[in-house]
Amino acid sequence: MTPPANNTTQLLNIDGAHCAGCVRTIETALRAVPGVSSAHMNLAERTVSIDGAVNSNALIEAVKNAGYSATLPVNVDDYSERDAAERVHAKALRRNMIFALAVGAPLMLWGIFGGSMMVMPHSSSQIEWGALGIVTLAVLIFAGGHFFRGAWQAFIHHHATMDTLIALGTGSAWLYSMEVVIAPQFFPDAARHVYFEASALIIGLINLGQVLELRARGKTSQAIRRLLDLRAKTARVVRDEQEIEVPLEQVQRDDHIRVRPGEKIAVDGEVIDGDSYIDESMLTGEPMPVRKKNGDAVAAGTLNQSGTLLFRATKVGADTALAQIIALVKKAQGAKPAIGRLADTISAIFVPSVLIIAVVSALLWFNFGPEPKIAYLFIVATTVLIIACPCALGLATPMSVMVGVGKAASAGILIQRGDALQTAAQLDTIVLDKTGTITAGKPTVFEIFAADENEQQLLQLAASIEQYSEHPLAQAIVRAANSKRTLPTPTTEFAAHNGKGVSATIDGALIRIGNRRWLETEHIDCSALLASADAIAAQAGTAIFIARDNQALGVIGVADRIKEDSKEAIARLHQRGLRVAMLTGDSHAAAEIIAREVGIDDVFADVLPEHKAAKIAELRAQGRKVGMVGDGINDAPALAGADVGFAIGTGTDVAIESADIVLMRGSLHGVADAIEVSQATLRNIKQNLFGAFIYNIVGIPIAAGVLYPFLGVLMNPIFAGAAMSLSSVTVISNANRLRLLRIGSEREKTA
Repeated sequence: MTPPANNTTQLLNIDGAHCAGCVRTIETALRAVPGVSSAHMNLAERTVSIDGAVNSNALIEAVKNAGYSATLPVNVDDYSERDAAERVHAKALRRNMIFALAVGAPLMLWGIFGGSMMVMPHSSSQIEWGALGIVTLAVLIFAGGHFFRGAWQAFIHHHATMDTLIALGTGSAWLYSMEVVIAPQFFPDAARHVYFEASALIIGLINLGQVLELRARGKTSQAIRRLLDLRAKTARVVRDEQEIEVPLEQVQRDDHIRVRPGEKIAVDGEVIDGDSYIDESMLTGEPMPVRKKNGDAVAAGTLNQSGTLLFRATKVGADTALAQIIALVKKAQGAKPAIGRLADTISAIFVPSVLIIAVVSALLWFNFGPEPKIAYLFIVATTVLIIACPCALGLATPMSVMVGVGKAASAGILIQRGDALQTAAQLDTIVLDKTGTITAGKPTVFEIFAADENEQQLLQLAASIEQYSEHPLAQAIVRAANSKRTLPTPTTEFAAHNGKGVSATIDGALIRIGNRRWLETEHIDCSALLASADAIAAQAGTAIFIARDNQALGVIGVADRIKEDSKEAIARLHQRGLRVAMLTGDSHAAAEIIAREVGIDDVFADVLPEHKAAKIAELRAQGRKVGMVGDGINDAPALAGADVGFAIGTGTDVAIESADIVLMRGSLHGVADAIEVSQATLRNIKQNLFGAFIYNIVGIPIAAGVLYPFLGVLMNPIFAGAAMSLSSVTVISNANRLRLLRIGSEREKTA
């Protein structure tokens, strides 16, 4: 393999990692490789993402030197490879579990109901007990061998992991028992207890826990799998006037592709023939099909519903929107929020601390405990080692992040930066750009007032002239006339008057269209239209006056209208305790009108594009946690400067690249949804971390025997093994609850 030419991201599959300690060891080893800028391991996926210009062989060697194994995935988007490997792994775990439990369970039942209580009273039974010891050794070798191999690798590489604790606990139980069998005369009668059933059962229960963990872990990648399933396998390409079906990998830019009803769009493109409705819900979260006709863009992975389309491929392979979405989701799922680094910090000292606690506990029991001291010493040390395995701690954050990011993606919310998932939950202020965010971003005609009461003729007259103008307000008038199927009237002598309006001759009469000031300087009396103009201004619209020769004919109101759901979405933000502000270059008067209509708290008007970022910085300097929502090029600095930048997906590429979170549909509901998912995910992470910490904080002292002086209770090592396994399963199950979260927009769809 050759090293990457420049800084790039590589993915490695990791084998042998089980806990937060393993994660820290692997990440530390990779970060020490020259050229590596960052390395983040996802314990839930057993993968590590490395940024930097470095040879893949050097990365694999670094992982190997740390005591683990690493491989390059054959195809990072092919889950069949991983599924096949996990099926083999699950089969091996089930085999190990069955073998260990088949030995351990009967021994335990015999000890309870057979009257022996697993005590060897005299040397005459050495052969029977020795045979049981050999069978138990077979369990440790064949069903638990991977724990001992992992512990040995950790030892020779000077660190300790979950495997260290399991191997020490079960291995010492077996060794103590064999010593009792071989030389019972060196032990008092009460200390001649053998723990073969404990060694076997603990190995079986831990393998059972890993089987359940593997099964539950598979659910966390469902979001990625659904996105991958959206990809078409082939495309029907038109070449040399013939339609041929080719694999997706062979489609090239500018190919003409035919898609029939019920088929998936293979690559991004532009429609050149046909008319159909496209289901874009899996990409945008928007349930309503979208009409596509000549000149409209189509995206890979969306579903053609009705008509047949012919489109030109504009983006193929990794450049398609779907491929970039998949890459973003994967990157975000592998990211580590700040709260997750807490587990890393603790894991650095956790396992060594547990080893010290086990030794100290053993010494205390040896010096101050009741007889038989050796037996109690051994039970306590073994139980502490087994119950303290930090599996749950390592899984607490990545499991929640994977499910939360996947849940967001299914709602059309793409989280581009890992920390945004946590930060979005802590926002207290949302700043909204006006144009294209609160409003539709496209001026429309909303009012027509004709002095002679013939509004249709007035619109026809205005559109006949404005069709020659490129001004956005002029185009709004033309669109309104087209929607009413109004045919233009022939015009001559068209002229544009900068800052004033336009004029032309129709049927020998001079028609002027523009602002009131210009018409009045041309000695046209507009007083009869002032009331209508004021009504238009009261709705934050622009009044366009029309006159024939020296007679005022009417006024047309044009405005960038508020999106239908903006008010409702802002109300949802208020319900979550957020203060909502609007940032716009419009005048205060126009901005206040919009703000009152949708329920904005603070208005920052007359703000030049280059000053938007400064306003965000000012709010942050006041101690606020600020989220910025925008869609234009001039919003990019403000998006980058906010604690969390939200880009409306219908906006420009520059704005999207500057944002932390991308909303695939042009609705502010996406902001509320993103914050809702973020808060739920952060809450889930805290629950997992709390559970993992409490489990160890409570479990370790009980295992050490803190209750014995008061209640005469001492934890059985078998119970410790079961509790340790169940703690991981509990964390994973709690993370998977996020999949059932119904965010606001989903609740509305089913209401």
